[in-house]
Amino acid sequence: MISFEPEWEKLNAEAGLTPVFGRVRLRTLILLRWLAVVGQTLCVVVVYYGLGFDLPLGLCLGAIAASAWVNAWVSLALPTQRFAKDWEAFLQLAYDVIQLMVLLALTGGLTNPFSVMLVGPVVIAVAALPTRWWAILAVIATAGSIILALWHFPLPWSGLEPELPPLYQAAIWVALAIAIAFTAMYAWRVGSEARRMGTALAATQTVLAREQRLSALGALSAAAAHELGTPLATLQLTAKEILRAASDETLREDAELMVSQAQRCREILQRLSQNHEASDRMHDRVGLREAMEEAAAPLRGLGAEIVVTLEPDPQDPEPPVMQRRAEVIYALGNFVENAVDYSTSRVSITGRWTAETLEFTVVDDGPGFPPDILAKLGEPYVTTRRAEPGHGGLGLGVFIAITLVERIGGRVELDNTPKLGASVRLILPRADLEAGPLFDGRTTE
Repeated sequence: MISFEPEWEKLNAEAGLTPVFGRVRLRTLILLRWLAVVGQTLCVVVVYYGLGFDLPLGLCLGAIAASAWVNAWVSLALPTQRFAKDWEAFLQLAYDVIQLMVLLALTGGLTNPFSVMLVGPVVIAVAALPTRWWAILAVIATAGSIILALWHFPLPWSGLEPELPPLYQAAIWVALAIAIAFTAMYAWRVGSEARRMGTALAATQTVLAREQRLSALGALSAAAAHELGTPLATLQLTAKEILRAASDETLREDAELMVSQAQRCREILQRLSQNHEASDRMHDRVGLREAMEEAAAPLRGLGAEIVVTLEPDPQDPEPPVMQRRAEVIYALGNFVENAVDYSTSRVSITGRWTAETLEFTVVDDGPGFPPDILAKLGEPYVTTRRAEPGHGGLGLGVFIAITLVERIGGRVELDNTPKLGASVRLILPRADLEAGPLFDGRTTE
């Protein structure tokens, strides 16, 4: 049974990641309110003076002036650069809803075509606030629409006010309530997916950074050998001078020890410097079988038998040598680990190649992927292990593996085998991953 946890903030905490809430700066709320003040003022002035519609001009401008005063007070009393706390943003958006309802009540209620603007603050709240806050705001907006339907000033008109049937007015309220609910749920769903995806991608970047730090140790050793060579030579020269000038036997022994140890350090650093390039060239190359063995090595002896095979291409029977890419080793190891966890007794890893692609296939003899999880494979925080004691996972492993493979131009195909078990295929571009010749003909002294 698939376990899909919508509370991604809890999963972030379990993973040790800082949850990224949809917060909003005070400056953004202030700017949006200034835009509303300008828009409302223009609308009222154009309707009253331009169209000649009769409306309570003083009351409408008073409601708009109240928004301008609130904006000015917030701008002066609070630092606008900081993020608004949840309750601060809620109060400001709740004020916007109430102020808009007052304007609508003065100008026809729900029969005013601008009543659809009640959706705006709710959508902003969904993007900026936790669920409990925007849900309260949506309830306020819906309840306010009921009040507007029951009590409001006449709709401004140049002649006789049009009479709208009660059924039509009720339909307007239903349409507005549905619009508030639908847009709120849609914005919440899209925002939640984006935040979950962003957190999962951050975890992927963490994995890549860790692998890159490990691969950088070789270059660090060469740099250390180069930097330490000069001070060690100075120490050795000084120790030799002390040895020549020393008359005391104990001092001579200490000086001889310093000379021998300094020489030993220089020899070690020299070996590191000389062998660094060659060792890196060897380490950066790996055959298909060796790559599969490396991914499977930590999982041997954990229950399932792991069988590694190669299926040569008839047109090109010699297996290619590929670059050792942390993305490939990690992704392959992750899929092998999942296969071992769910297999009955056997996991097979098969390597194939063509002129264009390198392919790894991991097949187990377990129950296979549940039908309800196949459509969601590759999404973050999707896992079947949550209900198993001691095997709770965050559901990020497959997502990270697929993301890493796609970063290097490959793709992953996940499916169930015709008989029994799950099948995972990693298809990689050969031209980008195949290693060049070990030696390029140049010689070094």
